[in-house]
Parts: sequence; structure tokens; C-alpha cells
Amino acid sequence: MSADEQDGQAARSFAPLPDRLPVEVFDSHCHLDIVGTPVAEQLASARAAGVTRIITIGCDLPSSRFAVEAADEFDAVYAGVAIHPNEATGISDAILDDIAGLAAHPKVRAIGETGLDYYRDWASKEDQHASFRGHVEIAKRTGKALVIHDRDAHDDVLALLLEEGAPEKVVFHCFSGDARMAEVCAERGYVMSFAGNVTFKNAEPLREALRAAPLDLVLVETDAPFLTPVPHRGKPNASYLIPHTVRAMAEIKGVDVAELCTAIAVNGERVFGPW
Repeated sequence: MSADEQDGQAARSFAPLPDRLPVEVFDSHCHLDIVGTPVAEQLASARAAGVTRIITIGCDLPSSRFAVEAADEFDAVYAGVAIHPNEATGISDAILDDIAGLAAHPKVRAIGETGLDYYRDWASKEDQHASFRGHVEIAKRTGKALVIHDRDAHDDVLALLLEEGAPEKVVFHCFSGDARMAEVCAERGYVMSFAGNVTFKNAEPLREALRAAPLDLVLVETDAPFLTPVPHRGKPNASYLIPHTVRAMAEIKGVDVAELCTAIAVNGERVFGPW
């Protein structure tokens, strides 16, 4: 590969570092294991952007074990452990027991991502519901935050939380509902975490939801390496790009960037505990 080709490849890979945020925040949901660069490098670039803490999330047993190992190794990392709804085929008590065992680690602060995904049919609704109910029980038993993946399943997710009795701390990861759903979540005290897709051109209903969400129930995330915010949509996402999403969120809500950052930091400690 020529030098020009190498430069072109680099330009298609990771976006440049944005201006640092005025107040430190954290990334409430990412996947450090699949971003494609060493964890230490991801943490260094995030820190340079003002993103000083990260929660890395499991989607199956291997990625949940990775999350625990990363949290154990790096002070700036906490872990979430769970079976993703798309991975729920054949869910069993033994698998849920493994998740509960991982959740006993003190740096595991979330049971997730779990929930329902009706966009893909990789797992039956029966298996997804059984898995989700099992994770709700683990979250309540351990006192850790329940981190929910909800894709095209808003009504059933909300209904199941009522049926089972929601844990004290509930986070809708990559919130995808409209303003009315945001109002329902606010009434129930559920936290809404917004990702880079709130910056997308066609995401006005999501922006309306953010406007409706109380500041004390808002978090920010990357879902890295997915959902890269504008102006770098199409490139891989990573925690250091959160400033783009935070600044867009502040504009949407009509608040100062520093005020939003402070709220995110306070909300994060309330949900996931002190660092």
C-alpha cells in the first residue's frame, strides 16, 4: 500500500479528536472489546476529550467476561453483564446463573444490555421475554442498574417492567422512543441514555424525546463502535467522540454545555455508583 493509500485508509478509520468538554463526563454504554483498538488507547483518547469514565457492556457470556476483566484492570472502567436479546436463543437458568455470578464483582455496576428486540428475529419472543425477566430479577437481587436494549418493542418492554416490578435503577440505553415515551419513562423514574443518532438528520422524533426528558434523567453514550455522531457518521465510533453528542444535546435542550455535563456526571453516579 502506498503512502497516499495509507493516508486515505487512516482518513476512513477514526475521526480526529474533538475539543475537550468543559466538565468531565462518562460514556454510559460502549463495547470496548469490538472498537478495534487497545483498551488503554481508547481510555487515553477519551480522557483527552474530557470523557474520563466508561461503562463497557456485555452482550453474551464471552463479552460479559471481557467487561469484568477490563473493569478489573482499568480504574476508569465499570462493567455491565448480560445476554443481549438477540443472543437469547436457548436461554437457561444455568446461563442466567453465570451472569449473576459475574455480577457479584464489585466493578460490575449494571445488568445489561438486556431487553427486547423485535427489529431482528434472531431469537424468539418467548426466549427474549424469558431472558429479560431473568435479568430483571438479577438486577433487583443485586441492586445494580438494569440497562435495557429496546428496539421496536417499546410497549412490551414497558409492560414487562410493570409486570415484574422494575428495579430501583433502570436505564434505557440508546433511547429510541418518542416524546410520549420519554414522558412515561420520566413518570416512572427511568433514565434515558442518548447516543450519537440524536444528531442524525432524520432523528427529529428522538430530539423531541430529548426535549421532553428531565435533565436529572438523562445520560449520554456512544454504543461504540456504532452510532457515530455527526459530523463523523460513517466512521467507527469511540468514547472520545462523545463531545459531539453532548454539544448537540445541549443545543437541543437549550442548556449550557457545562450544565449538561454536570447533570450527566451527577446522574451517572446516582445510577452506577461512585467511582
